[in-house]
Amino acid sequence: MNIFAFQFMQYALLGTAITGLTAPALGIYLVQRRLSLIGDGIGHVALTGVGIGVLMHRSPVLLATIVAALGAIAVEIIRERSRTSGDIALAILFYGGISGGVFLVALSRTGGNLSSYLFGSPLTISNADMVTIVVLGIAILAVTLGLRPWLFAVCQDEEYAKVAGLPVRTLNVVMAVTTAVTVTTAMRSIGLLLVSALMVVPVATAQLVTRGFGTTMALAMGLGLASGVTGIVISGPSDTAPGATVVLFAIGLFLVVALGSAALRSWRRRSLPAAPAASDPPDVLLGVEP
Repeated sequence: MNIFAFQFMQYALLGTAITGLTAPALGIYLVQRRLSLIGDGIGHVALTGVGIGVLMHRSPVLLATIVAALGAIAVEIIRERSRTSGDIALAILFYGGISGGVFLVALSRTGGNLSSYLFGSPLTISNADMVTIVVLGIAILAVTLGLRPWLFAVCQDEEYAKVAGLPVRTLNVVMAVTTAVTVTTAMRSIGLLLVSALMVVPVATAQLVTRGFGTTMALAMGLGLASGVTGIVISGPSDTAPGATVVLFAIGLFLVVALGSAALRSWRRRSLPAAPAASDPPDVLLGVEP
């Protein structure tokens, strides 16, 4: 019997596919800004939101989204206005977030399982979760694709974007909040600790074979989607961890493309005709009588 005939497998496939499509759409901007690890930091602060939800017996996904958005805005403010470096801000976010989540879950005395949030649990996606993932996924694509010219300008050169009259501060906040939403959207399907890989690895793979920003973005989204779908298709029958399988498949694609690109470049160099040896210049150019 085909296991994808069951609704929980269909939800797992759809939820992971949406994450695979949206994560690289945002990740390409983070890679451009050399903020590849910010997804990790926001994922950890989102864990504090999960802990608050468990402690208050409220929706962990909703509170994780709110807390992650506030954390992302705080990091953006620190990055823009404070002398504290971005690395220090991310470190505070990283350690404070995960510590707060673990502390609050332990304080709730409910024995809540954080593994499903940290590493994903797509097989347990409910109807409400599916609606949330779809709605937030559409919102993420609307921002990343609809605002692409402006976000690209800000990522390339903030000073030039300011001179050009773009609302740089607003766009930075929008990008930070969208990052938080992307992370919490992937919480059920991929996991808070693994979603950052889907933001970065497909983009890195696409950059190996493309040059233009639009082409790289399209290919990265395609690779992310393929990784999400293939990971679930593999993990279902083989009973492996879905989130980890998706990420490992994405990394496998990167290695294949990287090795293939290196081999192709080496073959092209070998196939080029050898340059002729430079001959001695004519005597007349040396000032010698013939």
